[in-house]
Amino acid sequence: MSHVEHQDGEASAAEAHLEGQHDEPIRDSTPVAAASLQARQRRKIAQLEEKLEVLEAGRASKERQMNKYMAQGRAIRRVVALFDNVEDLVTENDRRYELTGDEDTNINVDQDRLQVGYVTLTLTLPWFHKKAVEMDYDEYLHMMKMLRQGADGARGDDTSKLKALVSEWVNREFKPDRLIDADDKHLRGFTNDACGRLLCPAEMDWNDPVTRAGIRDRTEGYVVTDLSFPAFLYDKYTANPDDLEEGLFKGKILLQAYKAVFTSPSSAKDIEGDGDGSDIIRNNRLAKKSAAGVKVKKHVAEIIKMRKVTPRSIAYIACQVRFALSSVTSWRSIDGDFDYIQFWRAIVDFFERPPGREARQRVERLLEWWTRKVFGRSQRKALSTTAKANMSINALARQRARRADLMFDSD
Repeated sequence: MSHVEHQDGEASAAEAHLEGQHDEPIRDSTPVAAASLQARQRRKIAQLEEKLEVLEAGRASKERQMNKYMAQGRAIRRVVALFDNVEDLVTENDRRYELTGDEDTNINVDQDRLQVGYVTLTLTLPWFHKKAVEMDYDEYLHMMKMLRQGADGARGDDTSKLKALVSEWVNREFKPDRLIDADDKHLRGFTNDACGRLLCPAEMDWNDPVTRAGIRDRTEGYVVTDLSFPAFLYDKYTANPDDLEEGLFKGKILLQAYKAVFTSPSSAKDIEGDGDGSDIIRNNRLAKKSAAGVKVKKHVAEIIKMRKVTPRSIAYIACQVRFALSSVTSWRSIDGDFDYIQFWRAIVDFFERPPGREARQRVERLLEWWTRKVFGRSQRKALSTTAKANMSINALARQRARRADLMFDSD
């Protein structure tokens, strides 16, 4: 009996095994089936690779766009606003659109300065307004972040550059007993006689021992604040107390620093006379392409298509030079009793808010002087279409064409 049961058990197990085999898919092990499987796998791999390429291309495109924003943002601190954020400029411009006629009269100086800053921004970055309007909010915030990083990065680069260059210029011109270390700022400022002479307020005499001691001790009547223009802003570093505008913003070291930042450190060596701009013209030619076909690094003014010196760029360089001469080791807006924000604003307002027509004409002549010094006398690119049309060669061509037309009509 047990033997029969054992056979029945084996039969049941065999049947179960056969049923299990029927449940599994039937696999064809022929070469044709193997090739078909490999083909399917290759198609799947190709599809995945294509998707990956699309994702990587999109990521690379976004990275290029972000890098572009950072590169474009490098102009902001230099020529638009040293301390104001781009968001503040945009907010003020938006507020202006919402003003009624009565509210227009309540605009203050600070708001006006912000609005001029926004206009300057859109002239410097012509694409900005359109992009800002079309973007969604998250993209807009990211763009602003990249612009800010570029702006602050450029300011930091200029600070580092001028830290070394200013020490070199001061050592060469004043030949102090103890030369200024290009890498160390602790012995600069008013403790250093050469730096102190350049930082001294225009209304004070650094050659007076009482003045020097008073400034160093910060005693009453000798406290140095942003309410005084430092001597380095003046021609020959000397101010006329009866005419404090005479020679203002014509300081040699100020001009050297401007050219070092906006054109090139090598161009800062040539500041005597008005110049013909030969160095700038040569750099522009080289910047397009070298003889080997490799791109050559452009200078800042060429990158941002700057053809004239602007008030805010002068204010920027004045702050940079003042900081380079000081003993402060890291960039900040406050240095003791001196407020860099107010200093920058005072210089901007000097140029942008002159009190009357004569003052404005003096400002215009001063800016023309700056443009000649930095970019040379050549202003061909700045000529308007109308000005070119009225020049004799073009005028003659029009006259000859008119005569030809009259002769044709008479025939």
